[in-house]
Amino acid sequence: MLRPSLRKNSQLRPVSLETGVNKWAEGSCLIKVGGTHVLCNASVDLNQPVWKRMQNKTGGWVTAEYAMLPRANGTRKGREAILKDNRSAEISRLIGRSLRSVVDMEALGKHTITIDCDVIQADGGTRCASITGAFVALSLAVRWLMNQGRIHTNPILDNVAAVSAGVWKNELILDLDYEEDCVAEMDANFVVAGSGKFVEIQATGEQHPFDATQLSELMMLADAGCKQLIDLQNQVLE
Repeated sequence: MLRPSLRKNSQLRPVSLETGVNKWAEGSCLIKVGGTHVLCNASVDLNQPVWKRMQNKTGGWVTAEYAMLPRANGTRKGREAILKDNRSAEISRLIGRSLRSVVDMEALGKHTITIDCDVIQADGGTRCASITGAFVALSLAVRWLMNQGRIHTNPILDNVAAVSAGVWKNELILDLDYEEDCVAEMDANFVVAGSGKFVEIQATGEQHPFDATQLSELMMLADAGCKQLIDLQNQVLE
């Protein structure tokens, strides 16, 4: 069965990663995955977060904040509602966990890197696009720290990227856009490191329970998709 976008079941949407899009941020990346566009800005604080200082902890920290801009969707969402959005808070934590999984906090030194992921336009898979673009912004911010002589060892241990996969009209498909996502029988998000190991899996049987075989097949789809995304990350970071 043909997908609305005429893609093959295992095919990603067109993906682009543009760096240096913010003159002030220590690292920045505009990621476009089909109709989903996310601006990722990494800001370096030359201090540990307050909680680490209060607990006399060593090493640095990486965190993230995610939000959809008011007209990212078909209907405008007010800025006050954005600030109270529990979904955004949950996705912010997911992005932060994903990035920290591939960073050596001791090697980062007493620095804090915050990545702001602002969705300019949403068409499905915004959290996955945010993680993939945020890694590029983080890498550039780390490069800035090294160029400044603040750290001498690269604390990034591996790449990390994310992609969605799911069951749509009884077929397993990769990288769901909104038209597919809103009617999918199963929807899952996979965060995968460059090593091929999985960092996090979020899966929901939207219409009925799913079995281990379906999940395993979706994991293979996601692994192949994330390999392509990581290749793109490495190309823009060369």
